[in-house]
Amino acid sequence: MNHKLFLGGSEEEMEFMPIIPLNEDGENNDEQEIPAELPLLPLRNTVLFPGVVLPITVGRDKSIKAVTDAYRADKLVGVVSQKDSNVEEPTVSDLVDIGTIAKIVKLIKMPDGGTTIIIQGKKRFKTEEITSDEPYFKARISVLEDEPLTDDSDFAAMVGSIKELAGQIIQLSPNMPSEASIILKNIENPAFLIHFVSSNLNSTLVEKQRLLEINNIKARAEVLMNLLHTELQYAELKNKVTNKTRAELDKQQKDYFLQQQMKAIKEELGGENVAEVNEMRKKAEGKKWPVAAKEMFHKGIEKLERMHPSTPDYSVVYNHLDLMLDLPWNDYTKDQYDLKKAKKVLDHDHYGMGKIKERILEYLAVLKLKGDMKSPILCFVGPPGIGKTSLGKSIANAISRKYVRVSLGGLHDESEIRGHRKTYIGAMPGRILQSIRKTKSSNPVMILDEIDKVGNDFRGDPSSALLEVLDPEQNNNFYDNYLELEYDLSKVLFIATANNLQNISPALRDRLEIIDLSGYAIEEKIEIAKRHLLPKQKEAHGLKDVNFKISDAVLEKIIADYTRESGVRDLDRQLASIMRNLARQYATKGKLKPTISAGDVTKILGKSRFSNEMYKTANMAGVAVGLAWTYVGGDILFIETTTSDNGKGELKLTGNLGNVMKESATTAMTYLQSNAKKYGIDPEIFTKKNVHIHIPEGATPKDGPSAGITLMTALASSFTGKRVKPYLAMTGEITLRGQVLPVGGIKEKVLAAKRAGLKEIIMCSLNEKDVQEIDQAFIKGLKISYVKNMQQVLDMALA
Repeated sequence: MNHKLFLGGSEEEMEFMPIIPLNEDGENNDEQEIPAELPLLPLRNTVLFPGVVLPITVGRDKSIKAVTDAYRADKLVGVVSQKDSNVEEPTVSDLVDIGTIAKIVKLIKMPDGGTTIIIQGKKRFKTEEITSDEPYFKARISVLEDEPLTDDSDFAAMVGSIKELAGQIIQLSPNMPSEASIILKNIENPAFLIHFVSSNLNSTLVEKQRLLEINNIKARAEVLMNLLHTELQYAELKNKVTNKTRAELDKQQKDYFLQQQMKAIKEELGGENVAEVNEMRKKAEGKKWPVAAKEMFHKGIEKLERMHPSTPDYSVVYNHLDLMLDLPWNDYTKDQYDLKKAKKVLDHDHYGMGKIKERILEYLAVLKLKGDMKSPILCFVGPPGIGKTSLGKSIANAISRKYVRVSLGGLHDESEIRGHRKTYIGAMPGRILQSIRKTKSSNPVMILDEIDKVGNDFRGDPSSALLEVLDPEQNNNFYDNYLELEYDLSKVLFIATANNLQNISPALRDRLEIIDLSGYAIEEKIEIAKRHLLPKQKEAHGLKDVNFKISDAVLEKIIADYTRESGVRDLDRQLASIMRNLARQYATKGKLKPTISAGDVTKILGKSRFSNEMYKTANMAGVAVGLAWTYVGGDILFIETTTSDNGKGELKLTGNLGNVMKESATTAMTYLQSNAKKYGIDPEIFTKKNVHIHIPEGATPKDGPSAGITLMTALASSFTGKRVKPYLAMTGEITLRGQVLPVGGIKEKVLAAKRAGLKEIIMCSLNEKDVQEIDQAFIKGLKISYVKNMQQVLDMALA
């Protein structure tokens, strides 16, 4: 038989399942001669039977020595049980007389220094005399043989009963593995069956020892049957008690539910939620409800009265009614139509921005005359840090309305706008209604910040949900999924802000009144620093009452040498650095210099981060300076061109360029090839040399047609060997016929050129109208040349 159950034990605390040996005839399968004297291995709380295999962890020093010596010799050891399992170091009187001769099948040294042995019982023995107790017990023994059976008919029936009883006990014991009954059925040797069941018996050590000491196998079987009957009765009783307990628990639960129902019926007549319901009714009396909202509230409050506060739906209905009470519905703040005051507030809070201020004042004028004009949906588009969001707050102050800001950056779930169904766990109204609830006014100024950064994925498209919010023809009936009612948003003044108009969906863009905010000129930044940034930073750093001055020239140095931006955020950070240094000086010395000089700025902020010298060093044949528009404002970029001999006329483009820019380079190359003689270029050079165009800062993606004339100029410079005029930048699209077309972003590009210290710009003559919109004081000293074709560009650009 090949059945094994491996469950460990120890000589000190034995929890085990004996292992069935490979051969059931464990007593006779080994003809090894048994010596008259054997080392003894005392076990604390188990009895080893012949044929049964046990794993034992040996802990006592004497026992370790005994099994080690026995394993090295004939591997035989006498296993005896202790009379009292609580004795740590047993003496001769603590050991029983009858035990089992065991063969050490395996000895394993454990990593923790302990020893584990696997032993198999062989024959029973009787201790005749203890011959030694050091270094371990040794005894002279006599082998005990089972008495032969005279009549085995009754014995066979007993064995069958033992199998059946043991099987029933296994079925009733949930902790017993199911494999145990299969193993039991497959044991054919009667003697081994008795020993195996005896080993697994849930009886006392004394009863197991009594079984081992019986010499007659039939008598041993009878005693075992009695013990099994007792254990079976115990298992049945235990099972009965468990079932009864379960039935009692079921009855208790049933009684609990009935009691709860009775409690709910009683509280229908007046219970715990009466105070809450009465308070809600009282609040509702003073509300200016629309008819539909009033009907829904009364239905909800009646439903709430019939519900018990502990039911899950109670909180759903309660929260819904609470939202209806908190919403302002027909509550509006009174607008102030004093146009002079409004203009004064706008001018105080923001420097410049004339176009926007004019548009706001026009809206106020119409509202003052007509009274019920629908609010426009304005969208401020411009680079970061120029005050788009703060401008909304100024507008709210100018017309005495409540102000609320809703950040849409990274929003990816439509439910954030429209709300969730109120039956969902954790459901809430959408951001729009939450903001209305917060302001307690139905006509606030609501800033929809970063509308171009709304996400779009499998959870929904929030920008589509915004279509209803931002449509003046529809938003008087805005439907929120949580509220389950229409709410009038037509009196809300929505102002959206964005950095890049291209990221807004066309349908949403069509509903917005776009107002472009371009970057600030140096002169504007100086004024903003003097009026807003310096006072703010002085107060933030504890220098509000300390008198010192920073001149316009020093501010201009900070702006030109330490910042490159359209807005003023970086300038604000640089001023904060200066204020921290001054605060430290004041805290240390108790005084400050009356005037902060340019030298002081250099000491505090270090050497200039930006310099105009790069335009001098870059002035070589094949290099031209272009102007670019980015969502953070205007910027300048270099276009480098070089040719290599022994080529095949290939054109290589590098610098992370987009498709439109690559096409512009190809167009410029083709135009030069077809007009080579006109510009003094050998036509054969295009077939003998390879051309490489590179635009630095390769990590930054670049695209668009506005670098067309710059690419053309760089190529012409490379082929002719003529340098491009220093401190010159250009922008414009090129055609195959050599025409120069207008491009966008002119104000940002011109201001970027001014910031970078360039002195001349070439652009299309059709862009002249865009330049005229820029305050001429901001571009003083900057020469702008207007052209219609590439011949004019090259005549001006190539020295």
